[in-house]
Amino acid sequence: MYQTVKGTYDLLAEDMKKFERVELLFRHFLDLYGYKEIKTPVFEYTGVFSKENDTSDMVTKEMYSFSPNGKDSFTLRPEGTAGAIRSVVEHKLYASEELPLKIAYVEEMFRHERPQKGRQRQFTQMGVECVGDKSPLIDAEVIALGYFYVKTLGIENIKVCVNTLGDNASRLAYKKKLQDYFAQYKDQLCPDCQNRLDKNPLRILDCKFDHELECIKNAPKMDLTPESKEYFDKVLSYLDALEIPYIIDDKLVRGLDYYTDTVFEVISTREESGSQSTIFGGGRYDNLVKEMGGPELSGIGFAIGVERLIILAEAEGIFDEYKNEVDSYVIDMTEGSEFALKVSELLRNNSYSCEMNFYPRSMKSQFKSVDRRNAKFTIIIGEDEVKENKVTLKNNATREQYNVAYEKLIDKMDSLMEEE
Repeated sequence: MYQTVKGTYDLLAEDMKKFERVELLFRHFLDLYGYKEIKTPVFEYTGVFSKENDTSDMVTKEMYSFSPNGKDSFTLRPEGTAGAIRSVVEHKLYASEELPLKIAYVEEMFRHERPQKGRQRQFTQMGVECVGDKSPLIDAEVIALGYFYVKTLGIENIKVCVNTLGDNASRLAYKKKLQDYFAQYKDQLCPDCQNRLDKNPLRILDCKFDHELECIKNAPKMDLTPESKEYFDKVLSYLDALEIPYIIDDKLVRGLDYYTDTVFEVISTREESGSQSTIFGGGRYDNLVKEMGGPELSGIGFAIGVERLIILAEAEGIFDEYKNEVDSYVIDMTEGSEFALKVSELLRNNSYSCEMNFYPRSMKSQFKSVDRRNAKFTIIIGEDEVKENKVTLKNNATREQYNVAYEKLIDKMDSLMEEE
């Protein structure tokens, strides 16, 4: 018997309901903030994701790359930003749209990593990218979109972590300071961080394995240029104005090498979240559009892992009220009358979900189906109802029954729904 491949999973009907709920609310927030959803190919040229001297785990360890012709290298999409920016540059969206350009995606991603709860090899990300203008107002708005989306979903136990990676001048000076500092501790660092020391020492601060080392805890802090400090201070002041609580985490650098200036994460404060506490994260990228062949345009965005979000939502009881229910169930005691089918279609054509009995069964057996489907209303059709062109309508919440003419059924259903 075949089974799902390790790191993948099936989404069954109840799972799909949860996905639909979080994605529908996310798309509502996209509308509120003026974002337009796009879709990019599942695989791209490897160069879209892998840049020279990139030291991120995603690029060095986790990408699914393949070369069917032995010449070109392709990679299954491991994250959303790079493909989205490639699309922006290829179609010159920055020239045809008013800036800032606001785009979003809800797409499947693929990473070869150790599967665990909330972290699969195939997973879904929802994300936004705001490209064109650089402003602390935009940074605050992007953080606000994600923060208020999560709060509206019902997840309360969260905190916002923010940091700045500085402008290019700040970062170059900090890179040299970190290289000089960590050179004396090189033997203590893991092999990955030893490699990062020459290429991108900022990533050492975010190492999954070395983060408890004293040398990392005592690492020097970045000296921001006056312009970069002023920019970050304004971002914080706008978060204050929006009453978004935050902490400044100077070890937060994010997992991808293209970030500059503002970076942020929203994490769950529930103790049981453990290593899977990050709900969403992102940051600003000043150089990515140009690296993709476009003009010098800055951008900022974030991505939410849907599977992890659902796990946290379940822990907070957000889906507890979910029931696999229908509006109505048609009990047919006539052994397949055309009238029962006609009534079912009348309900559906008026936006009432409906299930019906398809084969001869006792009324008791059919009422068990009503209970299993959590139907709000039961419509009973027997020989008398067929002759008189009417139905017996039962409100399953109040147990009240009504004899209703076929042409009055929708009006009666509407009135009963309004009373709930």
